[in-house]
Amino acid sequence: MRSDRSTRNRVARSILDHGPSTVAELAVRLELTQAAVRRHLDALAADDVVEPREQRVYGARTRGRPAKVFALTDCGRDAFDQSYDALAADALRWIAEREGGQEAVAAFARARIAAQSGAYRRAVADAEPDKRAEALARALTADGYAATARSAPHPQRGEQLCQHHCPVAHVAEQFPQLCEAETEIFAELLGTHVQRLATIAHGDGVCTTFIPKISNDASASTTGRNPA
Repeated sequence: MRSDRSTRNRVARSILDHGPSTVAELAVRLELTQAAVRRHLDALAADDVVEPREQRVYGARTRGRPAKVFALTDCGRDAFDQSYDALAADALRWIAEREGGQEAVAAFARARIAAQSGAYRRAVADAEPDKRAEALARALTADGYAATARSAPHPQRGEQLCQHHCPVAHVAEQFPQLCEAETEIFAELLGTHVQRLATIAHGDGVCTTFIPKISNDASASTTGRNPA
């Protein structure tokens, strides 16, 4: 039925925008019963659009069994806006083979993110110091990354910048230089070192970047590495 298909699209879109989600979280966001959410998730799972996972916990783990979350599969992400992946990957492979290997790809990645970072730079520059991560998240969302900023879980002191969607995830899986260049620009814009905890390209549900709390005497320093 058309109404079921529309609701399933809403469920998938909510997971895209907010990252891996529990049944309870989806029910609240979409104003549906948990039974209805489970029914749509079962249908989406049968179509290889979503898959159940154990909820990933950063920092101290609480007692009890981790909640089950549902994340988009590669097929589910493909249904949105990644039809150009093959062309982009072919172009980067050509650069690597003809123009100087992996360092040439890294140079391209840095040039690419620098070219698109103007709006990010303005957003961060106009924000108060304690609102910079939130401002960067809004600018990233405008570029299609469905980003949010939130306090990092205890015992970490700082924030987590979460990108729930990555338009170039499949390409970055083959060319991690794209993630590395993005991490570098985040550190530059925020004026502090940052650390990548997870990436969609690496198979995680969300790209997660830890931004430590900036002390008054803090200065820009080195950038954290992507997960291996």
